[in-house]
Amino acid sequence: MRKLACLLAVSSALAAPAWAQDGEPIIFALDRVSPDTITVTATGVRTDIANTGQAITLIGRAEIEQVQGADVERVLRRVPSATLTRSGPVGAFTSLSLRGASGDQLLVLVDGVRVADPAAPAGGFDFGNLLTGTMDKLDILRGSNSTIWGSDAVGGVVDVTTRRTSGAEAAVEYGSRGTLFGNAAAGLEGDRYFASVTGGWLRTGGFSAAAGGTERDGFRQGSLGGAVFFDATDQIEVFATGRYARGNLDIDGFSFAPPFLPVDTSERQVTRQYSGAVGAAYYGTDLTLRGFWSLADTARENFASPAAPQPDFASDGHSERLSLRGEYRLIGGLALSFGAEREWTDYRTTFTQRAETAITGAYTQLGWVLGGLAVHAGARIDAHERFGSEWSFGGDVSYVVARDWRVKASVGEGFKAPTLFQLFSDFGNEALQPERSTSFDIGVERGSRGGPLHFALTAFRRNSEALIDFAFTDDRPNGGYFNIGRARAQGVELELGTRLSERMSAGAVYALIDTQDRTAGVAGVGNELPRRPRHAGTVYADWQTPVAGIGLGADVRLVGDSFDDRANLRPIDGHAVADLRASIPVGERLELFGRVENLFGAEYQTVLGYAQPGRGVFAGVRLRR
Repeated sequence: MRKLACLLAVSSALAAPAWAQDGEPIIFALDRVSPDTITVTATGVRTDIANTGQAITLIGRAEIEQVQGADVERVLRRVPSATLTRSGPVGAFTSLSLRGASGDQLLVLVDGVRVADPAAPAGGFDFGNLLTGTMDKLDILRGSNSTIWGSDAVGGVVDVTTRRTSGAEAAVEYGSRGTLFGNAAAGLEGDRYFASVTGGWLRTGGFSAAAGGTERDGFRQGSLGGAVFFDATDQIEVFATGRYARGNLDIDGFSFAPPFLPVDTSERQVTRQYSGAVGAAYYGTDLTLRGFWSLADTARENFASPAAPQPDFASDGHSERLSLRGEYRLIGGLALSFGAEREWTDYRTTFTQRAETAITGAYTQLGWVLGGLAVHAGARIDAHERFGSEWSFGGDVSYVVARDWRVKASVGEGFKAPTLFQLFSDFGNEALQPERSTSFDIGVERGSRGGPLHFALTAFRRNSEALIDFAFTDDRPNGGYFNIGRARAQGVELELGTRLSERMSAGAVYALIDTQDRTAGVAGVGNELPRRPRHAGTVYADWQTPVAGIGLGADVRLVGDSFDDRANLRPIDGHAVADLRASIPVGERLELFGRVENLFGAEYQTVLGYAQPGRGVFAGVRLRR
């Protein structure tokens, strides 16, 4: 299957062919194009990362396995300006911030399907329920890009591709805190079809989520994903993808007495997530089209104790989307990307009735690649049932100034529609308008990530306004949501990477992020935004011994001080965490591996009052066929 190889190299939902000079489509085989050089977050269709001026990080399956473990947070540490906050052990609520944006201002896709929870008050995505076992690639864009993606793409976009293989792979590991993690993937391939399935399971005894607690809070999750592709004709392909995950998390409650911090409780939370897409693609000489219907659902139930027969609180957020994306080659290196979509969302909770809304959007972006110059410019309009229409504009440029050196710049607008909770709950306000942002960045880059020598330096700024904040007014003495917030984030990102020899490589990322709350009339005006450390970076290195091919590696994560509150009265100390890892090949198909996390047992917090894991030792085995 020619098109299958292309789909395996890029996100399954958004792939499109490249073009030869004579106008014939080229379907890239896996041995000709590395998936680590292709992005879909920049334009909505497959694009060589060298041909975009936007700041993008691609992390493939090989690097995910090299880092080891189920926790995606340890992988995301290698993304510049990415900082994560977690309310306890693995599985607890985990929020990702890019360039100082809040976690709910991040668009998250799994196989091209939006997976944020419409029932969450701010509509953000919980990375605690996303484990690495079923993950093949992370495509991460830093900066506003609602021109292509519409609502939520204020701080950036994360597109997760699930694993696809035509063989069979499996791994299992065991370690500290009674942690058992297993994952597997298998697939079948024929001349006109491909089918794959992947699954993962994690059980950990955990530790007390409350920093001052003693009761262990564990987590269990099972997940399953699959994909089917079939060539109906030489130019038409039909496909279906799906993912299901169920997690059971022990959580600690919050004390409403001084010092107002988490305390041990026997509460637990059950989360069920499913998402999927069904569609078809057309691959013509000059035109590529991809249309699909997708859905995503997140249901949560909170129980007062493990033995409680009924939940104290339950919520269910659901979304469905019809989408069409395409690309048309006009002439030479000139191409037109375009798309349209309509999304329906609804939610309900124990205390609120079902509410729903819909949004329709369409975009077009013109791209031109000529030699070492690549330019893109586009516009989008979205029409929401509640607040009306919203325009978004964006563009980027990349230019090769010398061999393997290029300068790049981008500007993008972002917006985030009010959530259903913000509109229709007891604290809701149906007059809310969308949050808006404008981001700029400019930088210089040499080489590419994972290459012999990589260097990138990027300066950025994002201004946000009409942010939705909770406030008390004379008309709303119990509080409500209003478009009163303003913020600014600016800084510098640095990336370094080198292959010192055939057996040794090293890399580093660092970000200086200056955030400022610019909301008028509040106590926090001029302060740093909560839980946004000013400094954060990671240094990592790997070496393979000349004898037996044993792999040895280390990661060191450094995070500066931050504040837990808007008034900047509750500081969170910075921290340093070091991980060591090793792998030993046994023949061509078997590998033994192990690691020590938090080698020096650092005690730290990313959310005040919630503990983070101490030292842990893990070992496992991986098998490939």
